[in-house]
Amino acid sequence: MSAADAAAAPSSWAVRVGRPDGRWRVELLAADAGDELPVLERALGEPGTGEWPPPFVVVVDSRLYFVVLRHGPGGMVRALISDATMQEWVLGAEVVERYGIAVDEDGAFDDDETGWPGGDLDVFADDGLPADQLRPIVTADDLWADEMVARIAARLGFADELAAAVRA
Repeated sequence: MSAADAAAAPSSWAVRVGRPDGRWRVELLAADAGDELPVLERALGEPGTGEWPPPFVVVVDSRLYFVVLRHGPGGMVRALISDATMQEWVLGAEVVERYGIAVDEDGAFDDDETGWPGGDLDVFADDGLPADQLRPIVTADDLWADEMVARIAARLGFADELAAAVRA
């Protein structure tokens, strides 16, 4: 997603991303960020359907943070939040609480008052983006959440599909 695409996109949205036939498919779930965690979990589908790596849901909330949900081993849900300090937002608080994401409020901010990613930073490892390569994206002080997701999509190869779904 280019800077122009990001500017044209809504500030909040939710998508389901998968590769059922080896090609990326991105489906818009909501033009504004979903705040119903159970709805987002259901959008993942049933665990163990044979699709590998399994599909994931990405939610960008007000360009301030994003959440990724994906099935892991045994059907558990793996979760990543780009800024675990965003607990004043309904979805942010629900994700941190439900998935037991630790938040060190005292040490979470650097001098620029930027937030702290939490949860499973290896959520994209099976797609070729391990935690050590994801961390610089989600801790970049100069990127909004949708720009972080756009960089992730570019790295994984679904940037065009993401841009088309979010603009739709």
